[in-house]
Amino acid sequence: MGIEFDALRYPHASRRTTVYGRKGMVATSQQLAAQAGLDILKKGGNAVDAAVATAACLTVVEPTSNGIGGDAFALVWTKGELHGLNASGPAPAAISIDKLKEQGFSAMPKYGWHPVTVPGVPSAWAELSRRFGRLPLRELLEPAIRYAEDGYAVSPTLSAFWHRNYERHLQEFPEPLLERWSELFMPNGAPPKPGEIWSSHRHAETLSEIADTRAESFYRGALADRIDRFSREGGGYLRKADLAGFAPEWVKPIRASYKGYDVWELPPNGQGIVTLMALNIFKGLDTSEDDPARYLHRQIEAIKLAFEDGLEEIADPSKLREDVVERLLSEEYADRQRRRIGEEAIVPRTPPIPTGGTVYLCTADGEGNMVSYIQSNYMEFGSGLVVPGTGIALHNRGHSFSLNPAHRNALEPGKRTYHTIIPGFLSKGGEAIGPFGVMGAFMQPQGHFQVVLGALDQGLNPQAILDMPRWRWDEGVKILVEPSFPEELAESLRRRGHEVAVGDNPGMFGRGQIIWRDPRTGVLCGGTDPRTDGAAVAW
Repeated sequence: MGIEFDALRYPHASRRTTVYGRKGMVATSQQLAAQAGLDILKKGGNAVDAAVATAACLTVVEPTSNGIGGDAFALVWTKGELHGLNASGPAPAAISIDKLKEQGFSAMPKYGWHPVTVPGVPSAWAELSRRFGRLPLRELLEPAIRYAEDGYAVSPTLSAFWHRNYERHLQEFPEPLLERWSELFMPNGAPPKPGEIWSSHRHAETLSEIADTRAESFYRGALADRIDRFSREGGGYLRKADLAGFAPEWVKPIRASYKGYDVWELPPNGQGIVTLMALNIFKGLDTSEDDPARYLHRQIEAIKLAFEDGLEEIADPSKLREDVVERLLSEEYADRQRRRIGEEAIVPRTPPIPTGGTVYLCTADGEGNMVSYIQSNYMEFGSGLVVPGTGIALHNRGHSFSLNPAHRNALEPGKRTYHTIIPGFLSKGGEAIGPFGVMGAFMQPQGHFQVVLGALDQGLNPQAILDMPRWRWDEGVKILVEPSFPEELAESLRRRGHEVAVGDNPGMFGRGQIIWRDPRTGVLCGGTDPRTDGAAVAW
């Protein structure tokens, strides 16, 4: 499969089986969305068409983690080349640090209008379809429109997230936000239970308008007018001019090499560079698995050191220091950082990192096209703001901004913030191996790191990689591990100075998808995370 692995080797009893196919594959966190993408492939669409259809469907069938009012990023492999799309929107022109401080804020608020930036999701769908798609955008969005209009049966994990988020919103949302949010997401007065039908006629109408206008309505037409009016009425900063002035950007992906493979991420303002920095630091160490505790300890130390500078340096590309990407990915930098790693846990100079809500998908077709795609509203349902009559839940991505004017990621009008959502891709010798991703805010670089090591160090197949118990570094020497994490390993980490605790929320460890392609035969091999209701479906 381009990666040497034992198809029968699993680290523990697997909940799912690895999926194989030839003509196409879709992997994502909701089965209905995965099937929608596969149906597009069967209709003659390519991997990009399937990705757009799946992404649109996810705004309906997993609204706890993403929506029309969020941001998106993509890596697209086609005709032997990898392309990167950054569809993250900037802060409104009318906002500023001074205005927020005059209102008594010392840090960016989580909810309401202050953290709302220009949404990029509709622009990503339209741009991917325009440049690389084969079928009309209307046809790609039709499955999502149908599920929004007719309804669908809510899946178990989705229901659990819906209930958990509602309990938190009860405590954190101001009453006006909670009331409007509840009208859309709790029409029966309570979060939907597993098997309960949820639909949104308004959502269906908005998706139809995006499809028929190729997203022009959202940025320059009737939907933009609605967003502008809602913002003005609520004392927000977002205006139609902000929407009209936005366009997604095609960017050159960045990479790091590990054991003969190229690991690809998007450049800042995304945090994918943290994964690459960690790999560069780690590969210069003794990475023998003969001592599992030492091997794991060094993984954790590498990701901590990568975050140390990543959290300091990542910002809007226009605000980066000169040659910062080259410097952070240089061997000189990696060597300097790895010399700090010893046998005891170190305390990096970083703040605690929060959790968030995101969806990831990957697609492949029989022609060799492959897509790694991610979109998010951040912090599950986002800002709590729902544009009246549209079903558009606006994200709160601006919460990542700093109100310290000296910080590289300081809030400024028209500036993009540090972004957590990152798609990943693997290649070797100029041939695509395939897309991968692990959603979940600041867990994402850690999840990418663990996926790459599971594939290239341990030789695990995609499903086995996703089944493995994960660890998550949070702050200082604090590590969270899943309940299935081996206790003897946890105890060994404690002896090295790590504070290890068991996390009881599966969402905090991310949820991933993988598709690998055998360059010799074109056979596709995929897996889906057992922490989701998802599926890897093949043709």
